[in-house]
Amino acid sequence: MHTFADPILRAVQVAPNKTAVQDKGISYTYAELYERCQRLVGGLRGLGLNKGDRVAIWSDNNHEYIESYVAIPAGGFVVVPLNTRHAEAELRYALEDSGTSVLITDRDASGLSDVVDHIINTGEQYEDLLGAAPALLGVDLLETDLAGLFYTGGTTGKSKGVMLSHRNLLANTFHWLTAVPQSISDVTLVMAPLFHAAGSNGVLASIWTTGMQITLGTFTPKEVLDIIQRESVTLTLGVPTMFAAIAEEQHANPRQVDTVRAVAHGGSPIATEVIRRMASAFPGAELIEVYGATELSPLTTALRDEQNLLDHDRAKSCGQSIIGTDIRILDTQGKELPRREIGEVVVRGPNVMVGYWNKPEQTAEVLKEGAYWTGDLGYMDEEGFVFLVDRSKDMIVTGGENVYCTEVEEVLYKHEAVLEAAVYGIPDEKWGEAVHATIVPRPQHSNIDPETLIEFCREHIAGYKVPKGVVVRQEELPKSGPGKVLKRELRAPFWEGSERSVS
Repeated sequence: MHTFADPILRAVQVAPNKTAVQDKGISYTYAELYERCQRLVGGLRGLGLNKGDRVAIWSDNNHEYIESYVAIPAGGFVVVPLNTRHAEAELRYALEDSGTSVLITDRDASGLSDVVDHIINTGEQYEDLLGAAPALLGVDLLETDLAGLFYTGGTTGKSKGVMLSHRNLLANTFHWLTAVPQSISDVTLVMAPLFHAAGSNGVLASIWTTGMQITLGTFTPKEVLDIIQRESVTLTLGVPTMFAAIAEEQHANPRQVDTVRAVAHGGSPIATEVIRRMASAFPGAELIEVYGATELSPLTTALRDEQNLLDHDRAKSCGQSIIGTDIRILDTQGKELPRREIGEVVVRGPNVMVGYWNKPEQTAEVLKEGAYWTGDLGYMDEEGFVFLVDRSKDMIVTGGENVYCTEVEEVLYKHEAVLEAAVYGIPDEKWGEAVHATIVPRPQHSNIDPETLIEFCREHIAGYKVPKGVVVRQEELPKSGPGKVLKRELRAPFWEGSERSVS
């Protein structure tokens, strides 16, 4: 049985004086990190919090984020990481839905002060909170206790709080370490946003193996490469758009990057040309693609040594199951399909979520007999490599972020000019997929400007969810016999010539 307390307890036992975290010139040893985590728990209890109470983090990557991410669950509370790209309405919904008591943030959150009991700003307020007496970590904790609520988009328009237990997240840390072993000598650049489960997965792995983590706040390829050169970084993880920018900067202004031994990416499949550029920019590094979902804590496959597969069909796969997870390709009746036949990707393992917070019906739709039905359609080759070909969910993955089409459609329908709306993904060289919409206007608004609708969306939802383009058509949307909009007909012209209809 393991809980969030175990990695830091081991680290302080075996490497108390080793540097644990470095953030903008500030560094803490494992002994110091351990004490700060204890004091944070003591401070939260001093605010009146009890076991199971929710504490949200709304912040860029920093040392306070790492401390909070570890301490909150280790102290018996539930961490709620908030997406920094979300609009206020989306943040408000997550805070209200989760019943969050305390919000820790690096920005002005005064607009949310009526939703939570306490807002703690990083810096002076946060340090004051750490003035409390230290509290023991891991007391009365079970591996089945809830550790985090990670909000992800919803097929009904409202986002869902993915309930991940200590067991879920610690098991997936082990899974990650079987795929990419780490050691005390590793220096990890934490550049993927920590509000994503994929970003925070590495936090526990690094602490457990007593490596050093360097946090990056705002992403710029120049700063990434400067840190890699200055601090002899060995590991990092990000999304494909980050690596495209890093490869361009490295080719234009080369740095010393020979310490980098592994570079992992996830969130959306990566273009072969980007892999090629990364391989030449980091000639000594292993490139690794990981695939999963927040509901899987989040990883379930890994494609190792991508740089050696550039001319192989398997470069188009997302890899084999990580040790400890089980993947099957099933038909709609739950029967396993022969190799190379397309079905739904279904995952079993200790990393499968507990369920969706206060959403039993939506939980039942995707959790069947302990297995998670991902909504991704794909096939498996003779050696277990998984190839994704489409999504059964009405979802777009753009720049590593999930966008549920219905959520965007709901916003479009709020505009007085819109009679019908359909949102779907089209190929995009930079983002993998781009959000695109087709609308049918009401007769009195037949000349509606697409830019007006785009700006309207921008007022209501996060920027990455806003359509990059809107097509206005006067005839009704194509529909099936039962009246369902045939989005495949709207998407088809954009995907013509592509090998698959998801990116």
